[in-house]
Amino acid sequence: MSTQSYFPVPPGVGMEENFLSLDDILLSHERLPVRTECSFPRLGFLERSSDAHDIPEGTKMELPLWLSKGLYERKRKVLSVDLPKVYKEGWRTVFTADPCVVDLHKMGPYYYGLGSQILHFDSPENSDIAQALLQTFIGRFRRTMDSSQNAYNEDTSALVERLDSLEKALFRSGQNGLNSFQSWEKGQASQLTASSLVLNYRKRKLADVQT
Repeated sequence: MSTQSYFPVPPGVGMEENFLSLDDILLSHERLPVRTECSFPRLGFLERSSDAHDIPEGTKMELPLWLSKGLYERKRKVLSVDLPKVYKEGWRTVFTADPCVVDLHKMGPYYYGLGSQILHFDSPENSDIAQALLQTFIGRFRRTMDSSQNAYNEDTSALVERLDSLEKALFRSGQNGLNSFQSWEKGQASQLTASSLVLNYRKRKLADVQT
């Protein structure tokens, strides 16, 4: 029986966020460039560069993903969403040429997650964005997993710092699998270890005795 008190929820990369995932909570606060298609009365406080009481039509600003999705309507245009530069044609060309040379964390720690969420908004480039996301992931996946399998007991910070959050999760999964295999080879996989609950209980009892 597992004694782990918290089971981490993997980040969602689909059209809907997973609200039990810390990664998705952080992802929902990523800011998108938008343009208002109507006026927003009494919401001028959202526009930090202006002291106006209202947000007039045609204002360009940045809003978090969760608010952009909440305000966006296909039938009644409230706002339009511009593409972040990393998803525009110029960067898609770079990814197509060699996706492994790009520092995805620097470009945005949630490249795949935010890209899949951008598909929620109507854009003539959606099919190209989806294809770029898929090809970038495929192009970088083998290198990410090879690195995780060939960096046993080594400092991997330089490798990991260039990865997107999803790739980091895959890298950690690969290293955990490698460590488990190494333990099995050394005959340590079947060793019984004390539960963390038992260890914590012993620490508390020892502290009570010492006091």
